[in-house]
Amino acid sequence: MSDASAPVVVPEAATRLDELVAVMARLRAPGGCPWDADQTHESLVQYLVEETYELIEAIEAGDRDEMLEELGDVLYQVLFHADIAAHTPGEDFDIQDVAAHMTAKMVGRHPHVFGDRAAETADDVVGFWDELKKQEKPARTSVLDGIPQGMPSLALADKLLGRAEKVGLLDLSQSGGVQVTGEDELGPLLLAIVASAKAQGLDAERALRSTLRELQGEIREQEARSA
Repeated sequence: MSDASAPVVVPEAATRLDELVAVMARLRAPGGCPWDADQTHESLVQYLVEETYELIEAIEAGDRDEMLEELGDVLYQVLFHADIAAHTPGEDFDIQDVAAHMTAKMVGRHPHVFGDRAAETADDVVGFWDELKKQEKPARTSVLDGIPQGMPSLALADKLLGRAEKVGLLDLSQSGGVQVTGEDELGPLLLAIVASAKAQGLDAERALRSTLRELQGEIREQEARSA
């Protein structure tokens, strides 16, 4: 067992990121921190969610110092999971493997930058991504595949509406309903809807999720008709 008081060992000419990787390795090594050593992918999920929301809050507040700190906290979670994987039989990958995989993925998904394809607009780029994702994940047969059902309901609604438009179920450019011109109007409107639901003893979150389940059923039916 190594000496818990031993200094963190980093390679010569190491970057600050290398140093942080070495700190993580030291904490989880024998003689390091018992709490860090006991963590698993599953036990860390709650912290990943919490740190992600704290980063979102810092971004929305426009606080530079808070953003710097919270980005570090999210990065640390990534390093934590990679170190666990490096010492878990059957997983056997580390942060370098994560970086290599992401580099290959980004290069492959940007043929208009690293290849010979041309993209004039952001819509062209989205088209490339959709095409390439189909090639990368042939097991996905629905536009709904890969969408996390645990997303916050409003974010999930936004995602599903985009998928509904993609399969021709909706035309969002022609959608009616309440007209708002900015988020400063939209926020109070959404709050008023939730307040009205609460006043009547209704669960706004459950109601929206129920409607989203129905929308997903309609999307799958539309896909079946198109097929």
